[in-house]
Amino acid sequence: MSSLQYDISNIGDVGPAIMALLPEIAARAEETEQARRLPADLAAKLAAAGAFNLSKPASLGGDELAPLDFMKIVATVAEADASVGWCVMIAVTSTLGAAYMPEPMAREIWGSDDVITGGVFAPLGRAEDKGDHYLLSGQWQWGSGSANCSWLGGGAMIFKDGELQKFDNGAPYHRMLFFPARDVSFIDSWHVAGLKGTGSGDFSVEGLKVPKDRSVSFVGDQPRDSGALYKFPLFGLLALGVSSVALGNARAALEEISNIAIHKKTPGGGRSMAQRATVQTDLARATALLGGAFGYLENAIDQCWLEAKGDGQISIKARANLRLACAHATEVSAEVCKTAYTLGGGGAVYADNSLQRRFRDAHVATQHIATAPAVFELAGRILLDQPVDMAML
Repeated sequence: MSSLQYDISNIGDVGPAIMALLPEIAARAEETEQARRLPADLAAKLAAAGAFNLSKPASLGGDELAPLDFMKIVATVAEADASVGWCVMIAVTSTLGAAYMPEPMAREIWGSDDVITGGVFAPLGRAEDKGDHYLLSGQWQWGSGSANCSWLGGGAMIFKDGELQKFDNGAPYHRMLFFPARDVSFIDSWHVAGLKGTGSGDFSVEGLKVPKDRSVSFVGDQPRDSGALYKFPLFGLLALGVSSVALGNARAALEEISNIAIHKKTPGGGRSMAQRATVQTDLARATALLGGAFGYLENAIDQCWLEAKGDGQISIKARANLRLACAHATEVSAEVCKTAYTLGGGGAVYADNSLQRRFRDAHVATQHIATAPAVFELAGRILLDQPVDMAML
């Protein structure tokens, strides 16, 4: 690999360990895409490196990294391969449940240093309250990395005696329930345009008994762990993960097209692409756009992190600014990948050209709800002092 956006070698023990895996991750990108999942042996190597423990509480042996370091590591892995960066991001954000769950249950799930967990927050399941446990049924989409997981989580609407329960504000009551992956049925549904290697197929359970202590509400519960990381906006951290993958992927696309431009000759002209004014202009504009997106996101993270380390009360505008920066970064990253793909010309359409994979991965990333276009409307309402639902901010 060529130069990277960030030097992660100084981020504890995990940074150098992940750096050592980057050449293999990049070399196996086509294999990962063809497999439509993260290869099990590569997942095991990442787990041994500590890649899935970035946000796990220190009390459980995790790194409990600051959000900016989380961003740097995920973006760096995505420079090697966006699908692998995505799997890291999903596994890492799933460990946030450990900060909310009673310690014995959290340790049962996340106590091992090399455990891999995942899940889907969206409340696509139905859980019937049975006193000390829930009876859970449901099918969840976008189960990224689930084939390598020991434990999975699924969001579910909570019912009691057949009646949907409500939060105090009247909204439907939902929780995320965690269960062993051995109790899950996996559905081969991940036939998609991009991020193919994430293995984000459906999974389901039917009539599964889940202890109540093995569930969390990221909306209604307060974290058990008092660390500043768990005061940082949780859905902002998820959006940060998505945008970090997008940024790393776009950074790699720019590096790749720059190398092509320097070495590729114009047909019949004898000049390199790098000598053409249109290539120079388009590449410069894309570099400026991407650099601005990186900088804006870093500043938004710093603002929220400062408040999280203070009294822990994150202002509405700081939350909105973070979500806006994440959505902007994801959108810009797709534009940059389009520029790189277009400059790549006819050669970029071939399956063995990584620019077409970068282009496809970038545009699939834009579809995630955490950074979707609706976020711009949400941020705009806050900027204009209009009422909003703060539950998912």
